[in-house]
Amino acid sequence: MAVYYGLDIGGTKMEMAIYDANWTLLHEWRVSTPGGDYPEFLQQVQQLVAQADQWSGQHGMLGIALPGISDTQGLVISSNLPCLNQQPVAADLQALLTRPVVIENDCRSFVLSEARLGAGQDFNRVLGVILGTGCGGGFYADGQLQQGAQQLVGEFGHQSLAARVIQQHQLPLFRCGCGLLGCAETYVSGRGLERLYQHLQGNEASTYQWLDAYRAGEAAAQATFAVYMDALGAVLAAQILAYDPDVIVLGGGLSDIAEIIAAAPAAVRPHLFAGLQVPPIRAAAAGAASGKRGAALAGALYEH
Repeated sequence: MAVYYGLDIGGTKMEMAIYDANWTLLHEWRVSTPGGDYPEFLQQVQQLVAQADQWSGQHGMLGIALPGISDTQGLVISSNLPCLNQQPVAADLQALLTRPVVIENDCRSFVLSEARLGAGQDFNRVLGVILGTGCGGGFYADGQLQQGAQQLVGEFGHQSLAARVIQQHQLPLFRCGCGLLGCAETYVSGRGLERLYQHLQGNEASTYQWLDAYRAGEAAAQATFAVYMDALGAVLAAQILAYDPDVIVLGGGLSDIAEIIAAAPAAVRPHLFAGLQVPPIRAAAAGAASGKRGAALAGALYEH
């Protein structure tokens, strides 16, 4: 039986997974990401694939979930791994590994996994939203991922947060890593929630500290949750107006917080005009595993 490899590359770790044709996970392991040196990065991927081949006894198809996007020349841009920017990662790995290599954006890999095998599999139009270190996602419709001319579908983390939300809560304009001010990502990602809590509380605190304080009933943490949900509701409403999805699937670390999932529909409604319905909002079925499974799926779809 054929096997498929899914490699999820993050800022600190790389996770390799091996699946069979029924998408049963057969084996997985992780190593640290060598983010500072491109040749070392290529060597690490080569070693992971060699280990996978040895374990499976096959020459498996490889799909990679990578932060950032590729331009029309095949060069990686906007990656949070600086050594990959402006490098032809797919072409170099194909030459090194002597097999086709499919590279997909990590957010869209998540969406592909959830649309095909997860919380969105019963719907035609699936919007995936990752609320993790950053904010982004993708859109799956009519049996395939939607890409766009510059592969920008799902880069809504770099849309501006609605001015009415910033004004109502008297929020500062946070600077985003992309260079712009007031990007949605700086408010609704995990780091964004942390910023909001620090802004309202006045002290340095992590997202985990916020959650403990929120569940303990601390006033500043409760206020942060209200502001955060209003911001998230505005962001999700904007995507509903843009994509008109049948379902929204939330992933990333914040999707593990049940209170956020439960409050999301009510948070979206005030940002939609009368008569529109809020689609179902669900947590990802595969959680953190969706990225590498989606990468393997992308490889399998390329092969067929």
